[in-house]
Amino acid sequence: MENLQLAQRIRAFRKLKGFTQQQLAEQTGVSLAVLGAIERGNRRAEDQILTKIVDVLGITMSELKSSK
Repeated sequence: MENLQLAQRIRAFRKLKGFTQQQLAEQTGVSLAVLGAIERGNRRAEDQILTKIVDVLGITMSELKSSK
């Protein structure tokens, strides 16, 4: 999946689930700067970070990476 497309999906799911960037950063243990860079598509999210994000958001990796 393209980095920018994944970044947009992370942001969309975060907003859909009612999280601010700060809240998601705190609950995943990822810094706000790193999360912001991932959501802007400026940084590739490592699998470990993606796993934390989907766990906190209550979605599956398949849902996050789905192009539908």
